[in-house]
Amino acid sequence: MTKRTLLTIFVATMTAMNVNAQGRTETILTDGWQFFAAQSGEAEHSQNKQQWTSVTVPHDWAIAGPFDKKWDMQTVAIVQNGETEASEKTGRSGALPWIGKGFYKRSFSIPEGFNGHAELLFDGAMAEAHVIVNGKEAGYWAYGYNAFRVDITDFVKPGENTLEVNLQNKEESSRWYPGAGIYRPVTLITTGKTHLDDWSLVARTIEINDKKNTLMVEVDGKVMNVPPKTKPNVVTMAKVTMTTPDGETVNSDDVPLAADGSFHTSFVFKNPKLWSPETPYLYTVTATVNRVDWNGPEEVYDGQSYYLLDSKAIKTGLRTVRVSREHGFQLNGVTRKIKGVCLHHDLGPLGAAVNKAALIRQIKILKEMGCDAIRTSHNMPSQMQMDICDSLGMMVMAESFDMWIYPKCKNGYARFFHEWADKDITNLVLAHRNHPSIVMWSIGNEIPEQWSEKGRQIAIRLRGICHSLDPTRPVTQGCDRVDNALASGFMQAMDVPGLNYRLNRYQKAYETVPHGFLLGSETASTVSSRGVYHFPVVEEAVDQPKSNLQTKHHDGQCSGYDVNYCSWSNLPDDDWRWQDDYPWVIGEFVWTGFDYLGEPTPYDGYWPSRSSYFGICDLAGLPKDRYYLYRSHWNKDKHTIHLLPHWTWGKERRGEATPVYCYTDYPSAELFLNGKSLGKRTKVKANEAPSGAVEGAITPHHLDRYRLRWNEVKYEPGELRVVVYDEDGKPAGEKVVRTAGKPANLQLDVWTQHDTPSLRADGDDLAFITVSLTDKEGTLVPDADDQLTFDITGAGSFEAVCNGDATSLESFKQPTMRLFHGQLVVIVRSSHEAGTLTLKVRDAQRKLTKSVTLSVSPQQ
Repeated sequence: MTKRTLLTIFVATMTAMNVNAQGRTETILTDGWQFFAAQSGEAEHSQNKQQWTSVTVPHDWAIAGPFDKKWDMQTVAIVQNGETEASEKTGRSGALPWIGKGFYKRSFSIPEGFNGHAELLFDGAMAEAHVIVNGKEAGYWAYGYNAFRVDITDFVKPGENTLEVNLQNKEESSRWYPGAGIYRPVTLITTGKTHLDDWSLVARTIEINDKKNTLMVEVDGKVMNVPPKTKPNVVTMAKVTMTTPDGETVNSDDVPLAADGSFHTSFVFKNPKLWSPETPYLYTVTATVNRVDWNGPEEVYDGQSYYLLDSKAIKTGLRTVRVSREHGFQLNGVTRKIKGVCLHHDLGPLGAAVNKAALIRQIKILKEMGCDAIRTSHNMPSQMQMDICDSLGMMVMAESFDMWIYPKCKNGYARFFHEWADKDITNLVLAHRNHPSIVMWSIGNEIPEQWSEKGRQIAIRLRGICHSLDPTRPVTQGCDRVDNALASGFMQAMDVPGLNYRLNRYQKAYETVPHGFLLGSETASTVSSRGVYHFPVVEEAVDQPKSNLQTKHHDGQCSGYDVNYCSWSNLPDDDWRWQDDYPWVIGEFVWTGFDYLGEPTPYDGYWPSRSSYFGICDLAGLPKDRYYLYRSHWNKDKHTIHLLPHWTWGKERRGEATPVYCYTDYPSAELFLNGKSLGKRTKVKANEAPSGAVEGAITPHHLDRYRLRWNEVKYEPGELRVVVYDEDGKPAGEKVVRTAGKPANLQLDVWTQHDTPSLRADGDDLAFITVSLTDKEGTLVPDADDQLTFDITGAGSFEAVCNGDATSLESFKQPTMRLFHGQLVVIVRSSHEAGTLTLKVRDAQRKLTKSVTLSVSPQQ
C-alpha cells in the first residue's frame, strides 16, 4: 500500500476519531461581484438591481473617469514643495471620481457539515472597509493600502452565504491618486478547527558561512486550536519540509508543538543557492500539522500513523542583508550600491487594480534599465507585486506611511494613526516577511514630526515593532528636513539614515549620524515629457515663477533634455557624483520609475494636467530619454547608445541651435550630421569635474561627467549619426536618427509576460501593444497626434489605452485615443476560452489599418 493511499484512508477516518480533518481550501473571489457607487451627496445605497453592475475583483471603480477637475479641486499650499500660500490645485489626485462610497456584494458557499475555521484575506481595499457576512459586520480595516484578515467562522453557515464590502474615500485624503474599490485580491480560506496561523509561518536565513559554504535557516509557526491530548501515544506535531523548484527535498524535520501551539526548527544548508537580483532562486517551505499515533501499524510510515490536519506552503529565498560602516549595504556578504526607483501603486491606465502581467512588465522594464530595487512609495505593497519581485529578482524597500499625526492633507492617514499605526505596521511585516526581495522596511516618508522628540519616540516604537516581528531586516524612512531630523535624533533612531534630496546636507548628515553611511531614500525628481523638447535648452528649477517653462513654455509639458527639476530637487548627475565618489552613500531610490496619476508638478495649478512628469517611463510605460541616461549608468551587462532629440523639425528650426545629447556607457563619441563631423566629445573624469550642483546650482561641467553633449548643433534635416569609442579609442558602435518622411505605416509591437504573442486563457492575462506611426522606412513620426480606434475580435477584449500625455482627458477605457508624439499603448485582456485574439488599429485620417493576432491557450 502506498503512502498516498494510506493518507487518503486516514483523512477519511478522521470524523470517526472526533479530530477535525476538513481540508484547507483557498479560493480567490474574482467573479460574481455586484457593485454600486455613490458620489458625495448621492444616496448611499440602493436596492434597485438596475443600479448594481457586475464586476470582477481586483476592481478600481474610478479609473474609467471621466476626467474632471471638479473631482479633486483643492485650495491648498503644498508644504512638501516649499509653498507657503494656498492656491487652487487641479489634478492633484488624478482628476478622477475616486471620492465617495462604494458597495460590493457577492455570494459564496460553505460545504455541508463544515465545522472548521473560515477567514477572508483582503490584500487591500480602498478604503475604510466594512466587511459584512450574512448581514452582520464581521470586520473593519481603516487603511486602504494594507492587507488584513477577517475571521468569519462565527458568521458563516453551510450552504450559500452573502458577503458585502462597504468602502469610503473622503475628499483630500490623498496627495496622489489612491484608486477606489477592492483593488487587490480577496481570498476565502477554510480549514479544519486545528490549523496553521498563515502569517505565523516564517523562514529566516540566519547566517552564511562562506568558508564552509553553509548557511542556517530557521522556521517558525503556530498551530491554532490544538486538540487536547487524550492518549499518551497520540500527539499533534508539525512537519517542516524544504524543497527546490524541481521538488527535491533538501531538509525535513518533525517538530513538537509548544504549549501555545508554536513550533521552531532550524536547518543547516550545504551548498545553498542564494537569492539575489541576479539569481532569484526560490525554495518552497511546507509546514503540515499532523495527528501522530506512535503505536500505529508498522506498515503505515516508520511505525507511526500520520493524520493530516492542515498544510501550508510558502516560497522564500535564502539571503542575508547587512548594513555597516565598514562595508555599506551588503546582500549575501557582498557590498553593492542600491540602484533603485520609487513606484506608486497605480498601473497607469489600469488604475489601482492590481494585475500580474502589468506588474511583470514594469519590473522587466526596470531590470533592463539596470535597476535592482524599488521603494513602494508611500504605501504597503501588494502580495502579487512582492511575489513578482521575488521571482524576477528585484530588491524592495517596503514602505508604510506618508504621514503620522500631523496631516499632510485634511483627511489623510493622520485620522487613524493613533489607533491603527501599530496594527498596520504589524500586518505589513507579518504579511510580507517571507519575501526575500524585501531588504528593508520603511516606517514613513517626510514625516512632519521629524523635528520633535515625540516624533523620535514614535520612530523608535515603530522600528521596535518591525524588529520584534522580523529581526533580519533594517528599518529606515525618508527625511527631508535634515537639520531638524539630526538635531532631534530622529534620523539617528533609524537603522539606515535616509535622506530625501538635500544633497547639500549629505556631508553634514554623514558626520552627524553614528552609522557611517546614508541612503538616498528619494532622489532626483527630474521632470520630463516623452518626445517633448523646449528651446533654448536651459537647466533650471521649473517650478519657479520666472523659469523659462513658466514664462515661455507653459503648455503642460516638460522638456525631454532632462535638465528640468524642482527647487527642492536635482538632476540624476548630481546624485551619481555622491554615490560614485563617496563609499558611505549606499545607493538611491529615484523619484520615480514610472509616471503616476496625480501630483502633476510643476503644473499643480495648470488644467488639464492630471498626472506626474517625474517618471523615467511615462504613464503608458514607454521609456523617456531619461530611461537611457539611467541605463547607461546602471546596466553593466549591456551597452547603451541613445541620441536625443528626434531629428524631425519644421522650417522654423532650420539653422537654429538644436543641442544633441548622447547617453552611453562609452567614454567618448563623435557626432556626424549628414556625414559631416561635428566633433568628438569625451566624458569629464571625476577628478576633473567641479563639485557638482547642490540644491539646484549649475556648474560648467556638471553634466559632462555622465553625458556627451553637442550644444551648438544647427538644425538641418537629414541624418544624425553618433559613433562611440571604447577606453582604447576604438570605434565600438553607432546610433542613427533620421528626419521622418510622410506618415505611411502603423507599427505594432506586442509585449506579453510569456515573451511570445500569446496569452493565457484565464480572463486575467494582458498584452501591451505599442502603436507607432512611422514613415515608409520605419522612422517614427515624432509630432503625430492622429486619432486612432481599436477593434478586438476573438478570445479577448479591449482593456485600456494610454498615450503618456499628462494633459489628455480622453478616457483610458474607451477604444479610441490620439497618439502622443507618434505613440500610444493598447492593452487587451484574454478571455477564459482558448482561441485567437485579433487587434485591429485604424487611423482614419491617414486611411491606415494594421492588425495583430495573439494566440490564447489554457497553458503558457
